[in-house]
Amino acid sequence: MAEEVVCLDVQPQEANVSQTEHIVDDAEIACSESVRKERVDLESEMEMGAVTREELAKDVPHISQGLFQDDGDGDEDDNDDDSGTDYHNSDQSGTQLQRAERNGHTALPDTFQTNHLIYYERFKAYQDYMLGDCKTSEVKAFTADYLEKVVEPCEWQAVWCTDVFDVLVEVVDVDYKEMKAKVELVLPLQCETRGCELTEDAMRALLEATLHKVPVLELQVVYEETGDFDQTALALEHLRFFYKHIWRKWDEEDEDDDFDYFVRCVEPRLRLYYDILEDRVPAGLVVEYHALLSRCSEKYQEFSSLRNGLSSDSDSELDNVSMVEGLRLYDQVETLKRKLRIIENPLLRYVLGYKVNSGQHFSAAKGRRPEGGRVVHVVCASATVGLLQSLMADKLGPEFSGEEFEVQFHSDPQLAVSTCYEGDVVIVCPGHYNVNSSISIPDSILLEGYGLPDEVVIEKKSKGDTFVECTGASVKISNLKFIQHDAIEGILCVRQGALEMENCVMQCNTTGVIVRTSAQLSMNMCDLYGSKGAGVEIYPGSVCSLLGNGIHHCKEGILIKDFADQLDAMPKITMVNNVIHNNEGYGVILVKPNDSRSSEDQPAKAGIADEPEGSVGPAEVDTAIEMGSSEGDLPEAEIPIIVVEEDCCVASEGSEGNDAIKRELMATSAKKLRLQRSRANQVGSMQADENLPSQEMFVSIQGNQFKRNGKGSFGTFLY
Repeated sequence: MAEEVVCLDVQPQEANVSQTEHIVDDAEIACSESVRKERVDLESEMEMGAVTREELAKDVPHISQGLFQDDGDGDEDDNDDDSGTDYHNSDQSGTQLQRAERNGHTALPDTFQTNHLIYYERFKAYQDYMLGDCKTSEVKAFTADYLEKVVEPCEWQAVWCTDVFDVLVEVVDVDYKEMKAKVELVLPLQCETRGCELTEDAMRALLEATLHKVPVLELQVVYEETGDFDQTALALEHLRFFYKHIWRKWDEEDEDDDFDYFVRCVEPRLRLYYDILEDRVPAGLVVEYHALLSRCSEKYQEFSSLRNGLSSDSDSELDNVSMVEGLRLYDQVETLKRKLRIIENPLLRYVLGYKVNSGQHFSAAKGRRPEGGRVVHVVCASATVGLLQSLMADKLGPEFSGEEFEVQFHSDPQLAVSTCYEGDVVIVCPGHYNVNSSISIPDSILLEGYGLPDEVVIEKKSKGDTFVECTGASVKISNLKFIQHDAIEGILCVRQGALEMENCVMQCNTTGVIVRTSAQLSMNMCDLYGSKGAGVEIYPGSVCSLLGNGIHHCKEGILIKDFADQLDAMPKITMVNNVIHNNEGYGVILVKPNDSRSSEDQPAKAGIADEPEGSVGPAEVDTAIEMGSSEGDLPEAEIPIIVVEEDCCVASEGSEGNDAIKRELMATSAKKLRLQRSRANQVGSMQADENLPSQEMFVSIQGNQFKRNGKGSFGTFLY
């Protein structure tokens, strides 16, 4: 999981529709009938953000005086007027939308291409023009008002699209409140059918049965180059998208009706839709969300049907049973709605949804091969005689010549790993290998490159959750270079078990290496760079050893997460002789809760004299004081102590960074230990201190060099 939530800070220009209408109404009283139609057209264009203040001032001077006040900052205003629905420009004749051509031979005309709008275009349309600050109960009224201002009332053609047929019709009137259009059939009949035959008489009979009224959501505006119907096509697209992807059946009964519907529901659902569309949400979480949405719709339908069948003045036993069943369904619907809101909210999705979902979809371990023995999988794009001779002399002969080993050849490293059983070995020969999906390692295997890392490259260009995912009890990867593109959770994720990496290169695109709770990682002499998040993410309760690595040109070097429960186990961290440099933020950053009590818990400390070499440092003294202040004096043996051993050749910047990390991690470790002991004492445990596990946060942090990191060597992020 990435360590940060990317929240799009969108602040579109507000459109004061009510003020605009009032000004335009006043202008109409003073103007002649000959210019009224022109001014109404200008109102529509103004609301869609397409008319500049110069044009309004030229055409209707008194309107421009009311709408625009010169504040001396015109350039900034022009830059901010970035309407997502600004497709119509009065200076240019013709449409600004693309044509959606129909496939194959068809008699139907082309329609407007409107279903490829970006996030910001829909965001601004809903916030500024369609919904504004309406409540849930006002959504339909605001929508009808929006359609009335933008959609042409008559004399435009559209394709009426249903599951059975598409037919060309002409709109003669629009009922905005009912969101229906009165249509007439265009003759001669132009239609496409699916699984049936449709005649002109049958279509006439169908229209007469519906009183010639059809839902506007089923109408696709016919393409015209004049540009007269651009706004109509866009408005219908926004309406279709809203009721298909944003609106929920149960929104009308929302108990939070006093709050802004756009902020509370529309914006998070819209962001989630585009995050899924752009592959920024793990596939497992997407599947879970759609399953929850489907279940919630079914349960709500059952609940509504049961509720509608109850009689308000009946005391029959059947109604009583139905009422109990209705309460049960109501509880189920509310539970499902809460789960949906967690996934829809960007922050909750990041903190809770990822954590719950992660690790549910990885492959199961196979164990030992049923027939016994072990296999050496040799991966090579093209095997030459010289390569095979070198491989036999250097690797296969000296290390795998026993009778238990069998050799198999592959051209795809992903296929080789997927066929491994516990104890197998995968040797990747020099070459550049492209893989299409994640590499999952559920068993204890050895994966190594035959040659230097830059000579043995595995690249993943397709999108997905992770590149390499390890869950095996004991996995080793060495001498390989991984190149990542568009992975969501990282280039490598250790979900459980233990992974040893040695002499590898990781060229990241999103997040780097992730060490999940209870997992173990030992990364030695590796090079990691390019992450848009953290180079290494360390979760609570994990074990991470970093020796002699280079971590650079990432947003953050190493991120230590402490966002879960305050009583979770601390990670065990070893950091020795790493070079952490040229990262945008901090070299090492600790994420932890913002405990308002921390300032109260820490007493005023007396002056501490310089301590002789080898004695307990200031961090340990602070820890002893803090713990003693709430629990009394503790035996010296129970205070976690780290002996600081700095290499004299390490630069002062690195030394200061190591000391800063130790002090902060030590204080956090001591606080967790104190809270856990306090909790144990509250429940009456007489031997809490003896039974509690050690809470030391790290084994050793020394000799690390921090150079040219944007915000410094070490920082903390409080939430």
